[in-house]
Amino acid sequence: MTDILDYQNLNSRLTSDSLNFSQALPFPHIVIDDFLVRNQAESLLSEFTKPARDGGNWNQYIHYNERKSGLTRMDAMGPVTQSIINELSSDKFLKWLSDISGVKRLLADPDLDGGGLHEIKPGGFLNMHTDFLSHTKRPHWRRELNLLLYLNKDWRNDWHGELELWDDQMKSQALSIEPFFNRCVIFHTTGKSFHGHPVPLACPEGVTRKSLALYYFSDTGAPLKLVPTHYKAKPEESLLHHTLVAMDRWLVRGYSYLKRYTPINDRFLSKLMRRKSD
Repeated sequence: MTDILDYQNLNSRLTSDSLNFSQALPFPHIVIDDFLVRNQAESLLSEFTKPARDGGNWNQYIHYNERKSGLTRMDAMGPVTQSIINELSSDKFLKWLSDISGVKRLLADPDLDGGGLHEIKPGGFLNMHTDFLSHTKRPHWRRELNLLLYLNKDWRNDWHGELELWDDQMKSQALSIEPFFNRCVIFHTTGKSFHGHPVPLACPEGVTRKSLALYYFSDTGAPLKLVPTHYKAKPEESLLHHTLVAMDRWLVRGYSYLKRYTPINDRFLSKLMRRKSD
C-alpha cells in the first residue's frame, strides 16, 4: 500500500507543532508544507483537473459573500481522492489531529458538508467569515477544526487568493497565507476565527484556485443551537458593502435552517440554479 502521509515526519515534529498551534495568532493554527507524500499530492491534482469530471456533480456556491464551486460527493471523486479523504478521516490521522490541536475525540465528517473539493475561477472570492459551528444534519456535532489542503502550482501573488486570518474583532489582518501546492492549513474553528480570501481572483482564464477542505467535529451528546456561517466586511470597505454583506448573511442564516430542518441541501439548490440558467 502506498503511503499517503509521512507519519514518521509528522510525529517527529509533533511536540513543536502542537506548541506552535496553541500559541499561534490570531487563533490556534498551523501551516505545514509538503503535507502529503509528493506523488499522492500530484495524483490528487491530476484527478482534480481531469477534463472528464462531471460539472453536474459540483455544487455552486454563488451569492454576495461567496463565488466558488464544491464537490462533496465521494462517489463522484477519483480513487486517489477518495483514498486521501479516507486516510484523513482514519483513526490514526484523527489521533494525530487531536495531539496537535489538543481537541479530543474528533470525528471526521462522512457527509463532507460544505467541504470536499473546492474550486474558484477568475473573479471568484470568499468574504471574511467565521464558519458554521454545528453540523447542519447532525445537530449534536460541534465543529472543531478546519483542514485546508491547497493544490495550486506556480501560484503568483498578483493573482490574489491568499487565505487571510483576522483578529477576533475584525479590526486588522494578522496573517496572509499563500495557497501553494501541497500546503496544509489547520485551524481551530470558533465564533472568533475570522478567515477568508475576499479579494477576487485575478488569475488568467483556465487557471483556478483548487483545494481540499475537510472539517472535524466532536459529539456533544445533545442538540446544539444552529450557528450558521457569519460573514463580515473589512473595516475599510464601503458602507454599501457592509450593508450587502449583512443582508446576505441573513439569507445564508435562513438557508442554513432549511438545510437542518428540511430535505433541501447544497446539491438540490445547485441543480435548481443550473435549471434556471439553462
